[in-house]
Amino acid sequence: MAEGSDRIPGIILAGGLSRRMGGGDKGLRELGGKPLIMHVAERLSQQASPIAINANGDASRFARFGLPVISDVAPDHAGPLAGVLAGMRWAKEAIPEARFIVTAACDTPFFPMDLVTKFLLAPGGTHPAIVLAKSAGQIHPVFGLWSVALADDLMGALASGTRKVSSWAQEHSHFTVEFPLMGVDTKLVDSFFNANTPDELAEAEAFLALKIQAKLRWMDSTT
Repeated sequence: MAEGSDRIPGIILAGGLSRRMGGGDKGLRELGGKPLIMHVAERLSQQASPIAINANGDASRFARFGLPVISDVAPDHAGPLAGVLAGMRWAKEAIPEARFIVTAACDTPFFPMDLVTKFLLAPGGTHPAIVLAKSAGQIHPVFGLWSVALADDLMGALASGTRKVSSWAQEHSHFTVEFPLMGVDTKLVDSFFNANTPDELAEAEAFLALKIQAKLRWMDSTT
């Protein structure tokens, strides 16, 4: 169901503290010669518009990407729900007619290119308030489609101490969409693989190289 969804604002969630990556902005760590967050922005911009980055602190560190930077409305690094709320508030200003926003994590460079399409088709014509991504039996709570009508409710939940996405989602109409694993050559990889640690970033580099090699072989075979 896509009524009223010609323009769905997209929010890249980059407000985490990146402790497992050693601190700093993990979205600014490089993958294949460009920042992780740029990989995410390129994929999300083909599915949603306009795009903004949710991050706290000095916004100038993201200036090179040419995207609005919005900080959390809730204090004290309240987690991804704070980023969702910030996105809802921003979207109501940027696109007043927007009914939904879509969110993506800044450290997940291979997420599906049909993410928003499948979110909007779920579940068969009666759209819930919240749709979350799922793969290999695991829900990915930072990849979601969120009704902006829930902004005040979310603000109240955060004020009362709610931090887990699943806890808040269960209080509303919600649905999950299953996404298959990606296949490149003989390797299967979760599209929602995220680079949380230096070792995982190295894994992402290896997989990106594999994807590039597979694409080049495919191009050679079609010439």
